[in-house]
Amino acid sequence: MLLNYPRDCWRQDLLAGLSVASVALPVGVAYAQLAGMSPIAGLYASILPMVAYALFGSSRQLIVGPDAATCAMVASTLLPMAAGQPELYISLSVALALITGLFCLLASRFKLGFLADFLSPPILAGFLNGVAISIALGQLGKLLGFTFHKHDFIGRIIELPDRLPELHPGTALIGLGTLLAIQIIKRLLPKLPTALVAMGLAGLIIFSLNLQNAGIAIIGLLPAGLPTLHWPTIPRTHLGELLGAGAGLALISFSSAILTARSFAAKNRYEIDADREFTALGMANIAAAFSQGFVISGADSRTAVNNNAGGKTQMVSMVAAASIAIAIALFTTPLQYVPIAALAAVLITASFGLMSFANFIYFRQASRGEYGIAILTLIGVACVGVMQGMLFAVLIATLRLLVKLARPHESLLGVYPNKNSFHDLSHHPDAVPINGMLVYRFDASLNFFNANYFRQRVLSLTDGAKTKVVWVVLDTVPINQIDIAGIEAVIILQRDLKERGITLALAGRKKQTEFIAARHHKLDELQANFLIFSSVKQAYRAFRQQVSIRTETKQTAAQLTLRWQAEENEAAQN
Repeated sequence: MLLNYPRDCWRQDLLAGLSVASVALPVGVAYAQLAGMSPIAGLYASILPMVAYALFGSSRQLIVGPDAATCAMVASTLLPMAAGQPELYISLSVALALITGLFCLLASRFKLGFLADFLSPPILAGFLNGVAISIALGQLGKLLGFTFHKHDFIGRIIELPDRLPELHPGTALIGLGTLLAIQIIKRLLPKLPTALVAMGLAGLIIFSLNLQNAGIAIIGLLPAGLPTLHWPTIPRTHLGELLGAGAGLALISFSSAILTARSFAAKNRYEIDADREFTALGMANIAAAFSQGFVISGADSRTAVNNNAGGKTQMVSMVAAASIAIAIALFTTPLQYVPIAALAAVLITASFGLMSFANFIYFRQASRGEYGIAILTLIGVACVGVMQGMLFAVLIATLRLLVKLARPHESLLGVYPNKNSFHDLSHHPDAVPINGMLVYRFDASLNFFNANYFRQRVLSLTDGAKTKVVWVVLDTVPINQIDIAGIEAVIILQRDLKERGITLALAGRKKQTEFIAARHHKLDELQANFLIFSSVKQAYRAFRQQVSIRTETKQTAAQLTLRWQAEENEAAQN
């Protein structure tokens, strides 16, 4: 995309890049703290990854960098492994970024971009809201100047009343003041980089009043200059845990990034290549690992800033990366006075942006099952842990999908009086079943995990019918795939019904049914024992001739099928 860069976009991209950098600077510093890393690591993770994405990505607006949800997952994954060892934590974080990037490249190689679709909207809503609640509660101590002794959500909730009396008045004043300033600036001066201005004001107050000596924690002096590139080392003792976490982070970060990329691509009327996005995100994470950063993802807020500033191409990422690099080289001294409480205020504000409880109201109205998954995801992520809660939610959603496939929707079809169109009896109370004919629809593929259920349901409905059933007609149109277990189930069903004196007919997908039967070497048996029709209507017309059919008992099912097909063709010609 950058090789044929349109020069008429330069002015807009330059201004958009500076706008993105003004937001990425404070956010990078704050999110590094959330990820358990040094503030400078957040800036490192905002330079080379943006360059890598600009070279490989397919989105014109997406900005990559530290992300609240991803940083929370990094911290929850690595804190137990590092066991309080700062050097090991940094090594694990860099290794995790490399592994996540490699997983992304593998996913791109095998064209697994469709995996993002497995994280349904309820799972993502529950995940983001759970992460937001965890971030807000976790940063509360830094905002008010006390320390939680517990690390889990429930423990901190229980501990909070005992810790509030220990808050540091000066820290609480700075933290709450920054939080309030962010909201005021956002409302009165929305075009300004809110977080940067608020953090700058907080740092200026600390410097002017020398409050760092009054017990208010500050960032401290950061190393100036660009990061030194080095090859990440992966601690072998934690390789298994890192591989699992890397796979999970690759999926989560990609899903978040692709959703953001697609939404802005739709606004600007172009398409996103999902597999190429996997490649770009993989290269960006590998770049983060080589530059002493941590796992990154697509950033909603910075992407929105880019779009609102009129950014047209990924040159915006190049400009933003260069601006951040200049800031690291020249302006690390002023950054040292930024208070930790101000960073907490930025993170809590970011957590508010992740919350969207309106989605839960929609899910409850639309589907109780989807609503339940969203609630379970939220509780799991907030109370059990980000990675564990996410995996639990995916497991529940997968089990729910399997249950739907194993026990799909089914319906009995009937007709309106004096009409020849078929309708679901449960949705059309004025429609009536056909006397002597049971029409059954199975709304799913027929496979090994639901074939036996299918056969038992047809027999149960047949045996429980209020009137004697002469024909059972299977509407095969919804059955778009069938395996050998499904074929066997239909054959056994035909035998069971024949023992009851009932004829089994198949209606719909005639050619496809014959093709599948031939592939499984069952075509001769199918043609000899089954009545096969092109549609339910055709089967109904044939059924109405059953009086004459009963007199022709010596005719085989295949002969009768040919006769009705000929009659159908003759009627169509006339």
